[in-house]
Amino acid sequence: METKSHKKKGMLQDPVLLLVIVLVIAVLLMFVLLPLFSILKGSFLDKNGVLSFDSYKALFHNKNFLTAFGNTLKLGLTVGLTSTIIGFLFAYVKQCVKSPFKKLYSIIEILPIISPPFVLALSAITLLGRRGIITYKLLGIPNFDIYGFKGLVVVQTMTFFPIAAMTLDGLLENFDVSMEEAARNLGANRLKVFTSVMLPMLASGLANVFLLSFIESVTDFSNPMILGGGYKTLASQIYIQAIGNYDTQTGTAIAAILLSVTLIVFILQKAILDKRSYVTLTGKASRVREMIEDKGIVITSNALCLFVSFWVLLFYVFLVLSAFFKTWGADYTLVMKNFDYVFKYSMKPVKDTLLIAVLAAPIGGILSMIVAYLVVRKRFIGRRFVEYVSMLGMAVPGTVFGLGYILTFNTKPLVLTNTLWILVIVLVMTRLPVGVRSGMSALRQIDPSIEEAATDLGASTAKVFSSITLPLIRPAFYTGLVFSFVKSMTAISAVIFLVSANYNLLTVRVMQHVDKGQFGYAAALSVILMAIVFVAVGIMNLILRRFGRSNDTKLIV
Repeated sequence: METKSHKKKGMLQDPVLLLVIVLVIAVLLMFVLLPLFSILKGSFLDKNGVLSFDSYKALFHNKNFLTAFGNTLKLGLTVGLTSTIIGFLFAYVKQCVKSPFKKLYSIIEILPIISPPFVLALSAITLLGRRGIITYKLLGIPNFDIYGFKGLVVVQTMTFFPIAAMTLDGLLENFDVSMEEAARNLGANRLKVFTSVMLPMLASGLANVFLLSFIESVTDFSNPMILGGGYKTLASQIYIQAIGNYDTQTGTAIAAILLSVTLIVFILQKAILDKRSYVTLTGKASRVREMIEDKGIVITSNALCLFVSFWVLLFYVFLVLSAFFKTWGADYTLVMKNFDYVFKYSMKPVKDTLLIAVLAAPIGGILSMIVAYLVVRKRFIGRRFVEYVSMLGMAVPGTVFGLGYILTFNTKPLVLTNTLWILVIVLVMTRLPVGVRSGMSALRQIDPSIEEAATDLGASTAKVFSSITLPLIRPAFYTGLVFSFVKSMTAISAVIFLVSANYNLLTVRVMQHVDKGQFGYAAALSVILMAIVFVAVGIMNLILRRFGRSNDTKLIV
C-alpha cells in the first residue's frame, strides 16, 4: 500500500508528467477523435446543416453504392484469404523447411513494404494491360483486361502478403518444437502433425493475419483508383464523391460506413489478440527446430515461393524499365526523356515530400515512445483511452482521415488546410500505432526496477525518460523513425485530400500522371521515390548497426 500511495503522490508532485499526459490526451482528442467526429457529424447533416438521415437513405437506395459495398467486402475477403495463405507459405518455408533461397524470400517480403502501394498496379498495366509487354507483345492478346476484380486481387495480394508473412514469421519462430516431436514419436506423419498440432496452435495468429489483410485491402485507395476500371470500392468512392463530385454529404456518409466496417474488424482483431495464441505463451522454443528435408515438401514449397517471388521481382524490374521507355505501349526504346521531364517539372513535389517526411519521422518517433512509456510505465486516469485511441490509426482508412481533416481544420479556430503542418500531422497520426506497439513491446522487456532506482535517487520523470528509458528502447525508437519516414514518403490515401498549390507530394503527382495516361512520367517518379526510400533505409540500418540493436527488436521495414 505504501508503494502505491508513494507512486500516486509522486505523480501529483510531478508537474512535467501531468503536463505531458494532458498534452498527449489533447493531441489524441484533437487530431484523431475530432476528425472522426467531424465525419460522423457531417454524414448526419443535410446541405442546410440540419440533422438528417437523407444521405444514408439515398446511399442504401443507390445501386452504385450497394455495388461498391459488395465489391469492397468481396475484395477484402478474397485478398485476406490469399495474403494469409501466401504469407503463411513464405513464413513456413523460412522457419521450417530447408531452402537455399531464404534471403531471397526475405527481400521479397520487404520490397512491397518500402515501396509506394501503387507501384505494382503500374507494373501490372505495363506487363499485362491491353498494350502490355506480356499480353500484347509476347502473347499477341490485344484486348486482355487486367482491370477490375482479378487484377486488384493479384496486385493487392502481392502488396499485402509480406505483412502476413512477417507476422507469421514471429509466431513460427517461437513455436515449441517439442509438441511436434511428441506427436511424431507417437506415430503421426508430417501431414497429421501439421493439421492436428501446428494449425490449431496457430489458429488465432492466422485469424489475426487474415483480419489485418482484410483491413489493408478494404482501406486501399490507390490500387482501385489505378487498376479498378469499373470495379468500384468504398475507399475510392469517398474521394470521387467528396472531391470529384463536390458532394461532401455523400462522401462523409460513405466514409462513416467504411469506418464502421474497419472498426468492427479491428475490434474482432483485438479480441482475438486478447485471447492470446497458445504459441505466444510458450516463449522461445526449447530447442532448435530441425529443418524439413523431405524432397516432396522441399521441392513443392520452394517452387511455390519461387513462383511468387519471380512475379514480384518481374513487376519491380519492369516498373524500373518502364520509366525509360520512349513511348509507353508502343516504343520500348530505352531513353531518358521521362526523367528529363520529371527533373524539369516535378522537383518541387520531391522536395516537399522529403521535407514533410523528415519532419514527420522524428515527431512521430518521439510521440510514439512517449505514449508507449505512459501506457506501460504509468498509472493514471485515461491510460486506456490513450492506448486505444493511439491505436485507432490501424483501423481508420486513410481516405476517412483525410476527409476528416479537411472538414475539421478548414474553419476557425484552427485553420490548417493549405499548410505544411496539416500534412505532417496527418502522417504522424496515421503512423503512430506502429511506433507505439514497437515501444510498448520494448518497454515490457525491460525491468522497471532500473527506472525505479533512478527515481529513488531523485530523478524526475523527464530525466528518467530521457537518460534511461529512451536509450534502453533506442532500437524501437529507430524502428519507429524508419517506419514513419518510409510511410510518410509513400503515403497517398490520406494526403491526397490535403495537398495544395503550396505543398504537393510525390505520390499524389504520380496519381496525377496516371489520371492523364502519362505512365512513363509516373514510373519515373516512382523509381525516384523508391530510390530515396532505399537510400534512407540503408542509412538508418547503418546507424542501427553502429549503435547496436536488441536481438528482440526487429526493424519493421
